[in-house]
Amino acid sequence: MYRDDGRVKGYLRAEGQRIVNGDGQELLLRGVGLGNWLLPEGYMWKFPPTNADRPRRIEKLVTDLIGEAAAKEFWVTFRERFITEDDVRQIAAEGLNSIRLPINARWLLEEDDPVRFNPDTLALIDRSIGWCKKYSLYVILDLHGAPGGQTGANIDDSEHDQPELFTNEDYWRRTVELWRMLADRYKDEWIVGGYDLLNEPLPEWFNMHNGKLMPLYKEITAAIREVDDKHMIIIEGAHWATDWSMFTAEEMFDDNLLLQFHKYWSSPDQEGIAPYLEKREMLNKPIYMGEGGENSLGWYAGAFGLYEDHRISWNFWTWKKLDTANSPCSIRRPHHWDLILNYVDGSGEKPDQAASAAILNEYLDNILLGNCDYLPGVLRAVQRKLPLRMPAEHYGHRGRDISWGATADSEIDQAGRRTLTSKEQPNIFRPGDGIRIGFLMTQEGTPNYHWKPDEEWNEEHRLCVTLTARDWVAYPFLCESPAAYTLQIKLRALTESADEGIDEIAELVVHTDRYGHQTINVSSQDWCIISAGQQTISSSGEFELKIEVISGTIVIDWLEWLPVGQ
Repeated sequence: MYRDDGRVKGYLRAEGQRIVNGDGQELLLRGVGLGNWLLPEGYMWKFPPTNADRPRRIEKLVTDLIGEAAAKEFWVTFRERFITEDDVRQIAAEGLNSIRLPINARWLLEEDDPVRFNPDTLALIDRSIGWCKKYSLYVILDLHGAPGGQTGANIDDSEHDQPELFTNEDYWRRTVELWRMLADRYKDEWIVGGYDLLNEPLPEWFNMHNGKLMPLYKEITAAIREVDDKHMIIIEGAHWATDWSMFTAEEMFDDNLLLQFHKYWSSPDQEGIAPYLEKREMLNKPIYMGEGGENSLGWYAGAFGLYEDHRISWNFWTWKKLDTANSPCSIRRPHHWDLILNYVDGSGEKPDQAASAAILNEYLDNILLGNCDYLPGVLRAVQRKLPLRMPAEHYGHRGRDISWGATADSEIDQAGRRTLTSKEQPNIFRPGDGIRIGFLMTQEGTPNYHWKPDEEWNEEHRLCVTLTARDWVAYPFLCESPAAYTLQIKLRALTESADEGIDEIAELVVHTDRYGHQTINVSSQDWCIISAGQQTISSSGEFELKIEVISGTIVIDWLEWLPVGQ
């Protein structure tokens, strides 16, 4: 984990495998996506995945509830309030350096020809760019919903559940013209970090169109380069940005390209991103995890720490949504919101217009940042920033003998009854490390990382790390300012003599480069929480905590830094 990057200054550009700023200094993009603002998504309103899953259907619902005139005013207010200067200021205060701004072409372009911008939507984009320049945040312009739709799913606001961008020449033409106009408008605006040409194009079931993706990227880029030779071009693979098979040396059509993948609900280890690391080396291009989130805070700590350790720029999805535990801003659920939800899913009657207006007006009040419940733990987990609880399996990813060390000795299994040679067997997580990682509770199978947005792992699904003598693991953390913390670790000891009831003390050493080290003895074979005492982190910045076993065997569930007094 590093924080020695260059400042937000000047045009970004791709230079080999790095992104550099206007001074030629390397910079990792660290940001959040502004989902639901200019392209509302039904799940962020708690709507079921039918009837109100995308902008056009949500708009229809609002009109149905309160009438056309009131609905028009609703959307004007929604766009004015959902993202304000307060939001941008808070994003910058979190230590981030970028935002990804999803755009719906249906709201940005007028419907008729010639192709031209809707002035109201354009004013919102201009205003947000101005705020980002004020608070030093690069803006990634993301065409989240292209004309006709690039995915044929809810996320692009498609009308007929088809990727008509690739089947209708008019939508193709309008997309190319849209990007040429955007590039012409922002060609001299350095705070615009890059042009993200298409979000998550062509899921697997529409792969018959995959051969059209690179030609479209080339045509869009050619139109951009007619007016703008400064800005970075960002391209995504097919199938939700995960399939990079079309990215070959022959298809790298521009000198200023950033390759983007997305990562949700999958194992946050090096094996899970190996194809993207290989392409980075092969093509000598920087890579960007442009969208990931919607999971547990423990997953965030593991996944985003993985990107940091591998020098991959990243963007968290998403900043704000209704009644959530895993986005930074939780919009408070309006009173009687269930009346609307029940109407949408067909289980209840339509609320009358006055009741609907009162509910929706309360929602409009609640979306302002100052009226949201702010959850600082979310971005602390994303950035591995203290105070923080870290699942034990998410130690650093910078390689053997740097982030971990493993002996070749055999181990004791988690029940403490027999000797294993598990370091010679594949793990269920981080299989190449040689550190034993298994389930907290005895069970078979593989970890399940596909959770609903409001779910957190329970003990049955959690993983733990087993360390024997001379094994060690190191955890990078970020401290914003000097402070005193209490370090706690949940663990237990294992012994070969467990069945005979004979306790054998395991000894471990906990140390960092900030406060020295402490030796701890553990004899309990039951899970317990031990304290390394009060530790003062003496300066801000990155530091690393190392846990090394001197003798015996220990199993670790998690470690947590708590501010003194909590």
